[in-house]
Amino acid sequence: MKVTIFGQGYVGLTLAIGAANSGIEVVGFDVNKELITNLSNSKTDIPGIDLTKLRTLIAKRSYTPTFDFELSQGSEILVIAVPTPLDSNRNPDLEALKNVSELIATEFKSNALVVNESTSYPGTLRNFIKPIIDGSKLAKFQFASAPERVDPGNSAWTLQNTPRVVSGLTEESTSLAINFYSKFCDEVHRAPSVEIAEASKIFENTFRQINIALVNEFSVIASSLGFSAYDAIQVAATKPFGFMPFYPSIGVGGHCIPVDPSYLSYVSEKVGIEAKFINLANLTNLNMARHVAFKVKELLGGSLKGKKIQILGIAYKADVSDMREAPSIRLIQELRFMNAEVIWHDPLVKEHSGEKSTELSANIDLGLIVSPHKEIDLSTWMNSNVKVFDLSPNKNSYGWPKLL
Repeated sequence: MKVTIFGQGYVGLTLAIGAANSGIEVVGFDVNKELITNLSNSKTDIPGIDLTKLRTLIAKRSYTPTFDFELSQGSEILVIAVPTPLDSNRNPDLEALKNVSELIATEFKSNALVVNESTSYPGTLRNFIKPIIDGSKLAKFQFASAPERVDPGNSAWTLQNTPRVVSGLTEESTSLAINFYSKFCDEVHRAPSVEIAEASKIFENTFRQINIALVNEFSVIASSLGFSAYDAIQVAATKPFGFMPFYPSIGVGGHCIPVDPSYLSYVSEKVGIEAKFINLANLTNLNMARHVAFKVKELLGGSLKGKKIQILGIAYKADVSDMREAPSIRLIQELRFMNAEVIWHDPLVKEHSGEKSTELSANIDLGLIVSPHKEIDLSTWMNSNVKVFDLSPNKNSYGWPKLL
């Protein structure tokens, strides 16, 4: 079996390595030439990728990273795993999905199954991808959906043991997709329809967005009432049923939680339904950076002018380098708007938007822990009298008080 995977980011590359390791011949296509060059040299910063295995699969030609579309010819399955972000108005941006669909329609020369893993609203495969690709005069295609469930940096839940949801537009396409994913996934669940498969993914992350917004609002209330939201949440978590702990944060980042709910809100508005909970959750989490900045200002005497603040970890979550929708950027902007001097330390990011990571410093007025990567040495702050507040969204203690 030969498979081409369009998009070699954290979703596409993880899938490519998993499929190639099961004996499938995989072509990994991406228009980013620098990314492909690095992959060809067995280099990637994507967490969870075994570089030794990557090198072996490339040497065996089980996996071929490329920006040459011709290498995809003859594939039985074409998997789309490209970014589906938000545009400047926070509406769905399907440009990459459109470009891949048009490329397949105009250039791919043999019959194949097209599987969409890219997250989008229900109806995207049937009403957006399929009509574009069906315009092909070179081949006939079948279609299925298998929304990605990759969690970067999570070693407990991997491509293999995370249950996979699959559905096709026909019985045959469903069977072909199930057969493909069963080769490297322990569990494959058939959804009743493609739209239900698509909806399941965006609802999973809408659930998380709303619950994070709830605990963020709760942390504001708890602070005003004089107790710790963290303490209350951990006590609530002793209940063995009917409760799932979420922890306060400065907002949400990455490609899923801050994005997927907006796709659901967008499609709900198309059918005349206002997604009130979703829109409020989105706004609540987007506003948390400003709330935190005002709280920091209050704790530093009512003014941030001339105050030097260092943020520890600016990636959207601990132990990854991904900066997509990272709420740390909004926090930095808010603090600087209040005239604070803000620097940051992140050994995984190193450089972002023309700024570089600085060494952890004791010569600051305040340290803020946002994404505490395991490889960060906290001794500089621990061995000094630096005031530090912990903003990380977990129950772990790093030796300083939680601010939220």
